[in-house]
Amino acid sequence: MAVTYTNAVKIARMGAVTTQAGTTAVLEIGTTGMASILASFTLNNPIAGAATGAGVLTLSGFPKTVAGAASGTPAAARIRTATGGTDIITGLTVGTSGTDIVLDSATITAGQNVTLNSATITHAA
Repeated sequence: MAVTYTNAVKIARMGAVTTQAGTTAVLEIGTTGMASILASFTLNNPIAGAATGAGVLTLSGFPKTVAGAASGTPAAARIRTATGGTDIITGLTVGTSGTDIVLDSATITAGQNVTLNSATITHAA
């Protein structure tokens, strides 16, 4: 049988993501397996408002634009503490629509402007 969380538990767990991010966190966009970091965005403090009843956490402060750090195809993303680089959440999907992390382009070139349009994290059932 699959594990199912109540909405109250989903909201509490998503709140823990915001707490763990602390006052400074970054969202890194990488290639498959985060083998190469293509872009890094400093997130707002706090990174998001309260999660919805369905356990969806919408990050705040977008759009944001940075210069690409390397060239490649964005395939994964993670949120880390800015100090120490401790992973908070990994395995986020990346694309130009219908993904956790929504960018303005399906490819990134070093030095080009990369715009992060939106970011949401959805709790598992």
